[in-house]
This record gives sequence, C-alpha cells and structure tokens, in this order.
Amino acid sequence: MSTALRDAVIFLQNIGWRDVLDIAIVAVLLYQLLKLIRGTQAAQLLVGLGVIIAVGLAAQVLNLRLLQFIFANGGQAIVIAAVILFQPELRRALDQVGRLGPVRSLLGQHAGAQAERSVDEVIRAASSLSERKTGALIVFERETGLENIATTGVRIDGEVTAEMLATIFMPGTSLHDGAVIIRNARLIAAGCVLPLAETIPGVGRMGTRHRAAVGLTLQSDAVVLIVSEETGLISVARQGGITRGLDAKALRSTLITLTGVDVSARQRLLPRRPAVLRAIRRRTHP
Repeated sequence: MSTALRDAVIFLQNIGWRDVLDIAIVAVLLYQLLKLIRGTQAAQLLVGLGVIIAVGLAAQVLNLRLLQFIFANGGQAIVIAAVILFQPELRRALDQVGRLGPVRSLLGQHAGAQAERSVDEVIRAASSLSERKTGALIVFERETGLENIATTGVRIDGEVTAEMLATIFMPGTSLHDGAVIIRNARLIAAGCVLPLAETIPGVGRMGTRHRAAVGLTLQSDAVVLIVSEETGLISVARQGGITRGLDAKALRSTLITLTGVDVSARQRLLPRRPAVLRAIRRRTHP
C-alpha cells in the first residue's frame, strides 16, 4: 500500500460526526459567499486576491526572500484592504443574517404572500405612472446582490406601496431620475444609478432608462420594470433583453414568474386576482 493511500485510510478512519458537521458548515458558508458575490464587482476582486495569495505561496515554495519579506510585513495591510474592498458584500451578508430568512420560513411566515402583495403594489404604481407618462425604473433583486447599486442612492428600507413609488417618481423630486431597488418585498433604496448598456441587441433606439435597465440585467439576474416617460409604455428587462408594451394582466404574470413568488402563496391569493385587476383599472381609468 502506498504512503498516500495509507494516509487516506487513516484519515477516513479518524473522521467523526463533528468533522462531517464542520465540513458541511464550511461548505454552506462558502456556497453562500459565492452566491453573494456572483455578478458583482467583488467576483473580480476575489480573483485578484486569489492571484496575490498564489504569488505569496509560490514565494514560500521557491524561497524568494524579497517577496517573502513583502508578504510577511504586508499581510495585515492586505487583510485590511480586503475588508475595505468587500465592505458592501460584508454588509449584505450581515443584513441577510439579521433578517433570519430561513428561521422565519420555519416559523411559518409566508414571504411569498408578501412578495405577491409587493408585486401588486408595483403594478398599481406602474399603471398610474403610465397613465400620466411619468418615467420610472423599478428593480427587483434576485440571486445577485445589488448592494453596490443600492449604495449609489438613498436608503429607505420601507414597505412597498404604490403611493410611495408614485411619490418617489414624481417629476421635480431629487429621486425622480434614479431607480428603486426592491429586495425581499422591501423597498431598500431609491435614486440609484444603474450601469448603461451601450446597445440593445434587436431593439431600436431607446432612452436612458431602457439602456440603464438592460445594462443592469447584463451584469446581474435582476428584473427591471420600466415606465417610458415619452410613450407611457410599460416594459420589463431581464437577461439583457426587454419586453415592451405590457398591460396590467401580462405585467403581473411576468413579474410573478420572474421574481419567483412562492406557488403555494400564489394559489392562496389567486381568488383575489380579478379584484386586484379591477382595482387597477378603476385607478388608471376613472
């Protein structure tokens, strides 16, 4: 038996349930970390940090004394710099821990029902804004963290209501030209700046709002609702594409599907759907 195989057998024989639990917890934490930074600038920063670590390990193996001296004396500075660079992601991670999402699910609180209610409020606001031809950008955060985008605007962290959205996008206000971000059925920030797409494949000339919406969906899995200031048309952007001219019924179906509202919650609230749509029509067509 080779030395490597013998060491592997001894290692497996000494593994206990605590070791398995330890490995499982670390694996879950790493997975959540990767989900947190996927699609953000932190992914590129993490690659750069990995390159630096690889150079440090190579310096030790090859006994490169100058590099060893630099890493030995600059290690603390590198750690501090990493904390500063990853500050948005760390804040988002702590925010998710503080929300206790899995614990709330186990306690029976229905996030799906809240998400569907927020979708109905967004549709009500979009219909009203469309009737008045008031421009709007409403971002639904999904798996990709948008903390980098949220920091460009004004923090709100409030309930999603049609009245709140109508006030934010009222012409002449300081937040009118920016985007709002909705995370877990909560209005997180307003007046946010989105990255602009250079061109929109397969789509004719469009304004800044539509380019900003597509630009964000090219960098993340977010879903963005756009109300055109020129035509009043309601559009939805996702995965670098855009669907234009949605009415209230098609918009609701699209948002329910793309934002991943819980199916059971949707079935519980399904009888309310005609009433919701009638309310939307009464408000938009008095």
